[in-house]
Amino acid sequence: MSGLLGVRLLLLWGSACLWLPGLARGSLFISGAHEALQETRGAARSLQKRSTTEVTVEVYSVTVDCTVTSRFAHTVMTSKALNKANTSQEIFFEMELPKTAFITNFSMEIDGQVYVGEVKEKEKAKKEYEKAVSSGQTAGLVKASGRKMEKFSVSVNIAAKSNVTFILTYEELLQRKQGQYEILTRIKPKQAVQEFQIVTNIYEPQGISYVDAHATFLSNELLPLVEKTVTDNKAHISFSPTLEQQRKCASCDETLIDGDFIIKYDVNRVIVNGYFVHFFAPPDLPRVPKNVVFVIDRSGSMSGRKMVQTREALLAILKDLHEEDYFALIQFDDRIDSWQKSLTKATKENVDQAMIYVQQINYRGGTNINQAVLTGVEMLLKDRREKKLPERSVDMIILLTDGMPNSGESHLPRIQENVRSAIRGNMSLFCLGFGNDVDYSFLDVMSKQNKGLARRIFEGSDATLQLQGFYDEVSSPLLSDVDMRYPDNAVESLTTNHFNQLFNGSEIVVAGRLMDNDLDNFLVEVFGQGASTVDWGVMYPDEEYIFGDFTERLWAYLTIQQLLEKSKSGATDEKANATAKALDMSLQYSFVTPLTSMVVTKPETEDGTDTPSHLDGDPHFMIELPDRDDALCFNVNDKPGTIFNLVRDPNSGILVNGQIIGDKKIPPDGKINTYFWRFGIIHQTLGVKLEVDTEVISVFQDGKWVKLLTVTLKDSVKFVILLHKVWKKHPYHRDYLGFYTLDSHLLSPSVHGLLGQFYHGIEYEVTNLRPGEVPEKPDATMFVKGQELNVTRGWQRDFRRDMKNGENVPCWFIHSNGTGLLDGDATDYIVSGLFKTV
Repeated sequence: MSGLLGVRLLLLWGSACLWLPGLARGSLFISGAHEALQETRGAARSLQKRSTTEVTVEVYSVTVDCTVTSRFAHTVMTSKALNKANTSQEIFFEMELPKTAFITNFSMEIDGQVYVGEVKEKEKAKKEYEKAVSSGQTAGLVKASGRKMEKFSVSVNIAAKSNVTFILTYEELLQRKQGQYEILTRIKPKQAVQEFQIVTNIYEPQGISYVDAHATFLSNELLPLVEKTVTDNKAHISFSPTLEQQRKCASCDETLIDGDFIIKYDVNRVIVNGYFVHFFAPPDLPRVPKNVVFVIDRSGSMSGRKMVQTREALLAILKDLHEEDYFALIQFDDRIDSWQKSLTKATKENVDQAMIYVQQINYRGGTNINQAVLTGVEMLLKDRREKKLPERSVDMIILLTDGMPNSGESHLPRIQENVRSAIRGNMSLFCLGFGNDVDYSFLDVMSKQNKGLARRIFEGSDATLQLQGFYDEVSSPLLSDVDMRYPDNAVESLTTNHFNQLFNGSEIVVAGRLMDNDLDNFLVEVFGQGASTVDWGVMYPDEEYIFGDFTERLWAYLTIQQLLEKSKSGATDEKANATAKALDMSLQYSFVTPLTSMVVTKPETEDGTDTPSHLDGDPHFMIELPDRDDALCFNVNDKPGTIFNLVRDPNSGILVNGQIIGDKKIPPDGKINTYFWRFGIIHQTLGVKLEVDTEVISVFQDGKWVKLLTVTLKDSVKFVILLHKVWKKHPYHRDYLGFYTLDSHLLSPSVHGLLGQFYHGIEYEVTNLRPGEVPEKPDATMFVKGQELNVTRGWQRDFRRDMKNGENVPCWFIHSNGTGLLDGDATDYIVSGLFKTV
């Protein structure tokens, strides 16, 4: 990333690694130390015994409690288990969860003591877990195990004769598809459980239009046990069979509970604004005609059932085309063949002829994905240039392939770049990966780079339905290039508010923070291209607002999802920052993502407490870059008593120097921490000289010193100095000061100093994100001021909003006293006195 940007600057003390405990749900499959998990295709893993040894882990309670508030689902699964053996036993949990969900907590209750998991960088969490297991401690590890996060796995070591309660939580934003929301919980306890219960509570302020609950395992006997109560905006669903009702037969332990428990519902279609979450799914919009090119893989690997199912799906899809749509068919192996040279109007006669062509598609040859997609792109672009397509229509390519490119261009990044360069944002590319041999991540990135999305089609008897289902999701565009616009200076930290398409039955969700609590004049403008001849736009004032603690987590959830997408499909200079920010937020909000894991252990100490580490007291400088939503930081280490020039502006006559002080005495570790304890400020234009220390503010004006509590200099740059009080009887640490600069744009371009040199921006680029010495703090390469620096992703604290605890702000840390980032060396900024310039 590069660019000259305005900055805000902060001077902070203290750094800390943030390990936040979380909360939890999912489908839970359990095995003891003498059992293993064997995966069955298209379903959850079942249990098989490793040996004939008697299973000694008994699970006697499983409960699932799901609460949905404005589409944000928070689900807690609680399971109680007993290890009957005389030795510790490791049991294995495995869950199939929606790929858009994040696990947020795994905790254990042992002998009345609760141990809560901590989200950490993956490798560090793994090492802690392995150390605990090897010593016989009870421990758990939660991590995302699938590329698309369809599966999560948890291993738990249970001490001998221990009774343990496990609590697992996950959160997700329900996605509206084909006009409804779906809550799916996969249940496979494998044995009758003494206590079994599923409870779901839904609250939708807009009102609930309908609710349906069913399960794949429901028999005529179990069906009456599903209880459902629905009011205007609330719904309660429960399912709680007794031990006897779960049994397959009166004398066996096998259970009827084996499959998916599914709740589907929708809300009354009204725009709802929250603090701050907006859901946008306008009713009664006319569909936009589409121009779709189907690019079908017919290589040798598509032989047999795959080709049959592909033909069946295409025939059904062609029947669903509307007459105002245009379509084309391209089939490829190592050769590219098109049904027609340009797109064809979807009249009944043309569709009938196309269906005959589809029935003749057969497998042969290699796989030239590059040329096939480029042929489809060029066909759409050519027809657009020749004005053969409706002006107000949507262009899209749907690629179906089952393998890796092995003909023509085969280097995956080059194919992605070729396709992106050809499309140039003029159409959407949707990719379907058929089976397990396809490189799904390649298709996923390529589709997201081109305003589309990818979907894996699993081999099985329902593959035809999967293909049709995906087409149904994207076949009815309502709007394109949708922008959700908010008032200037009213919101901050918005999630993505530009969307390439809105399809019928789907929904747009935007979250963010209100900059104040005044909602009286809060308006949302929605602009998009629709079927009409002018831009479609509307304003929604005075709508209902959603408040509650969940909204911040929903905002964080959306932001992390979008950062993870950008880390895969964004521009090269965006990927490193996106990955680092996603890791920061995953740790801050305790989400298990592809970048993190969660570990929980029973501490070795009897009191269950750890010795807290002290804050590093050496002055920490942070340069906030609001235009880039990023920050740079560095430390300055020197001996107590040193005075640094922080800000010097010869044009406005402003000077700020700061003096550091050390600990009261040398701590046991031998490291003396230093802090700023005194600042000298000169404003020559106003004839004012200020001295601020941890005790008092003194002003020198008209030849005398006056002691004050607060000082305001009108029409000038603002400096904020915060006093941090330390316990008076602390054996080492002292009170210290924090320094913040506001309105730095009021200073002249000549401003300099340890901080002042950054007031008018800094140009830099971050690339090559890689593991660092500390697992949760990755390293990267920074290009700045003509130099190449090794930097580390870390945190600094901003105490302006929360003076007690501070707010952790992620930043790129520059080592060695800011060498390479600073003009010159840190020692160049040392001055001889509090009001001196040299």
